[in-house]
Amino acid sequence: MPRGRSTQDASTLQMALVGYQIEKQKIEDKISELQSRLKGKRAAMASGTGGEGGARPKRVLSAAARNRIAKAQRKRWAEHRRRMAQGK
Repeated sequence: MPRGRSTQDASTLQMALVGYQIEKQKIEDKISELQSRLKGKRAAMASGTGGEGGARPKRVLSAAARNRIAKAQRKRWAEHRRRMAQGK
């Protein structure tokens, strides 16, 4: 009987090593993907208000834009009321 490690033990260890290296590479790829995604989020957050709550700044609409929105909403309500009156 040979002394020391058998060839079967060495090949098993080599296969295990290869398997672990593949898993390690997969994990490193996932880590780098997550880090790159977080870098994108950090850049977007840094350009925002900088508040901890993540609240967005209030949008400012021009008077013309507010008038267009109000006119469109009045038109929608008029159509809704017209349909309701026909349905009764």
